[in-house]
Amino acid sequence: MSDYICALNETIKRVHVRYPNRYGLMIAGDLYSAKSLDQSHVHPAVIVGAPYGGVKEQGPCVYANELAQRGYIVLTFDPCYMGESEGEPRHISSPELFTENFSAGVDYLGLQPFVDRKRIAVLGICGSGGFALSAAQVDTRIKAVITASLYDMSAVARLGQSPEQILEIKNTLAAQRWKDAENGYTPEYIPTFPERPLDTVPADLDVQNAEWFRFYAVKRGHHERARGGFTTTSNIPFLNYNLLSHLDEISPRPILFLVGDRAHSKSFSETVYAQAKDPKELYVVRDAEHIDLYDRMDRIPFDKIDTFLKMAYQKEGLYE
Repeated sequence: MSDYICALNETIKRVHVRYPNRYGLMIAGDLYSAKSLDQSHVHPAVIVGAPYGGVKEQGPCVYANELAQRGYIVLTFDPCYMGESEGEPRHISSPELFTENFSAGVDYLGLQPFVDRKRIAVLGICGSGGFALSAAQVDTRIKAVITASLYDMSAVARLGQSPEQILEIKNTLAAQRWKDAENGYTPEYIPTFPERPLDTVPADLDVQNAEWFRFYAVKRGHHERARGGFTTTSNIPFLNYNLLSHLDEISPRPILFLVGDRAHSKSFSETVYAQAKDPKELYVVRDAEHIDLYDRMDRIPFDKIDTFLKMAYQKEGLYE
């Protein structure tokens, strides 16, 4: 039984690859391309990042499978400390390292003789949208950015919290560091989702958790290497780090924000869109909630993504 949540199109090949990030951690990725691709020519490429806590076999494989049919070389990956990528202890999250993972993907793609270094874009789903934008702020090799159901995880860390509540969170995390150190420097990790998929979503969940369970906890999106959440102390750097503090420096490279009209996370896309400089576009998908842009082929606007990338490269004189 395949680990991937969607079937691979018969015209597409998927090759497992491994490459280092700047910190020497080996990243596990999948490289998608059309079987008929002429490797004697260079082609545009897209790096697709998974939702926060997700792996390449989930939402990224859906995007890669479709975009490869449209002529793109597509790289998906597991963030370091996650999935099949290196990093110990497991399930650690870091705003800097997760941003770096996108640039490591650019490194890898740029070494492939059939990839056009001048036409590499990044696409981040959910939390990876924030990391993709963060990477583009500093890595000018990234020529265009797309976010789908954007979450800015650095904003989430303090969202709606008073100074007193922030201090309480810091004290709790400080106490957890003592516990982790006393436990042989083994960080606490409490998974959110079951080891095996559920048949139905528990009825006693609140609206927000029920949505996550409708993807991650059932056959639709369940994966044994994506059980939700990170080590408890992974929250520490997000209290001290603003992922998007240099958002304006992405311009004049274009950004496309994709968001569902019913997405609980819609405000993140709207807020970041307002802060970004032109060229930019906010594209609202009708009748779509947050998780619909993970895997719903009838909701994800692939024609829009394709048109956006072609226009981005045509503007710069980079498209064939």
